[in-house]
Amino acid sequence: MITLPLWPARVDGLFVFTRFPQPGYTKTRLIPALGEQGAANVQRQMTEHLMSRFHTHCRNSSFEQTTLSVQVHFAGGTAEQMASWLGNSFTFVPQCKGNLGERLRGALQQGFASGLNRIAVIGSDCPELDLQQVTQALQLLNRYDVVLGPALDGGYYLIALKQPLPFLFENIPWSTKRVFEKTKAIAASHNISIALLKPLSDIDRPEDLPLWYALQ
Repeated sequence: MITLPLWPARVDGLFVFTRFPQPGYTKTRLIPALGEQGAANVQRQMTEHLMSRFHTHCRNSSFEQTTLSVQVHFAGGTAEQMASWLGNSFTFVPQCKGNLGERLRGALQQGFASGLNRIAVIGSDCPELDLQQVTQALQLLNRYDVVLGPALDGGYYLIALKQPLPFLFENIPWSTKRVFEKTKAIAASHNISIALLKPLSDIDRPEDLPLWYALQ
């Protein structure tokens, strides 16, 4: 178990959910088109693409007198393998066991317990995502309880919170077109206010690959 530091006042978190690019265990929906190694290569490249953006702009950066801490929450591999791959500029935290909702809930609870003020969680498979969306999401939390970045496939590429709200991750049909709408419905049932970012595409299926190749 990793013990995260207790932060001083006004530190926000950017949690990047990703997976060590081990063939056969990552981007499995791309395997029919690319093979196990090809799908793992896309996972590796997309994560590197994203982290290069946030390494430059987010590492110990600040806005609104708030420091932004970037953490990589990973599945598969070890913290040593992740650091060897992505460098030592980030904090590497293993995801807890369970489905995606349980892993998101666990990461957020751990982050808020460590003293983080606001947290944005993103995946590594939305290549259009940049600092602008993350900054906008965190700022919107000054007026809303939750911020969602809807993905064009029916999921979401970003969720930002200022308190854990674990019920947002319960009874969600993960990896389906209903994730975003179901999450909105749960929030509405709890009188939770939501702000939305602009919709973006993520790279999950073979038909999504042209977008990724166009960005190379």
